[in-house]
Amino acid sequence: MKILDLVKKDLVVTKLEVESRGDLFKVLYEKLYSAGFVKESFLDGIENREAKFPTGLQLSKYGAAIPHTDPEHVIEPAVVVATLSQPVIFKSMENPTNDVKVNIVFMLAIKEPHMQLEMLKQMSRILQNDSLLEQMLQANEGDEIIEIIKTA
Repeated sequence: MKILDLVKKDLVVTKLEVESRGDLFKVLYEKLYSAGFVKESFLDGIENREAKFPTGLQLSKYGAAIPHTDPEHVIEPAVVVATLSQPVIFKSMENPTNDVKVNIVFMLAIKEPHMQLEMLKQMSRILQNDSLLEQMLQANEGDEIIEIIKTA
């Protein structure tokens, strides 16, 4: 399965304005929940897992995060993509004592454990490409983000 199979136009948010990581999680959870992709428990699952296993990644020019949780909170697999108008602080995946100013988020709702690894591999191609990230951050709507992901 490809990441494009899981990214739907309705699950892409551009230039999102939120005050905190918690607010970000609520907005993205609501998108997934209202569309029937996740259970009510998903939000707590995301917050709890992020507290134990941070997902912030400091890239060469930008900060990204890939929050996800256990499959029991997922009904149907999906990926929410959000670009942020102002960075939100996440803890670093590599060193949880470090903060990462995150500009772009890929929230995974994955039902099969093996699919998570595959999604992470596919996302790494995007995250390692500053040009693609720049285009994503400048995009104004979901269709643009999906087209950019197609080129990865």
